[in-house]
Amino acid sequence: MPELTSTEFWVAVLQIIAIDIILSGDNAVVIALACRNLPPAQRRLGIAWGVAGAVGLRVVLTAFAASLLGYPYLKVVGGVLLMWIGVKLILPDDDNGHHEIKAATHLWGAVRTIILADFIMSLDNVIAVAAASRGSVFLLIFGLAVSIPLIVWASQIIMKLMERFPVVIVLGAGLLGWVAGGMMVSDVAVKSSVSAWFPGAGLAASACGAVLVVATGRWLAMRKERTKDYTVV
Repeated sequence: MPELTSTEFWVAVLQIIAIDIILSGDNAVVIALACRNLPPAQRRLGIAWGVAGAVGLRVVLTAFAASLLGYPYLKVVGGVLLMWIGVKLILPDDDNGHHEIKAATHLWGAVRTIILADFIMSLDNVIAVAAASRGSVFLLIFGLAVSIPLIVWASQIIMKLMERFPVVIVLGAGLLGWVAGGMMVSDVAVKSSVSAWFPGAGLAASACGAVLVVATGRWLAMRKERTKDYTVV
């Protein structure tokens, strides 16, 4: 079990919480849409059971993903995917797909909808949190357990902050790039040779990953806006 008093442990916990909040902001919207047609007395139960099922499923999937990251070159592949997730976070959305979430008229229908929607939407979350957990299932579960109440109760506030202060999204994308860069150079296939060649590779790779994600995301976002303007004209 990781040392609870170590700085490294709490830095990883804060990374998991930040990643989970940034990437799970839409989950509260999905929950509201799935439960909006339930009788008032059942809405709280629908939310509670739906969130519990979604969290349980996510823990299992993320633990599985974290165990796979121990194989050669999978951290490199995971780092590339995580960087692309960070870039997509910066890009403007044309369609968030919330209209596809159907409101259920009974409790277990709403629970099923929440779990299914969370499963479909959580691939980016699973990859990012698995990377931040650094192979520790205890750290993974601890980080998710701390972040879940924040997601359920504060995600609407966080989404409004993101809309009002776009820098929050950029910082979140940079965090994903930071985690991805560090993960790639810690892959078992390259770790020893990279460390021998450049002792400070972990920190440098993390910084380069953050800069690369933010720079690429901003460039693609500006390019997309210019293309949209030309189309309108």
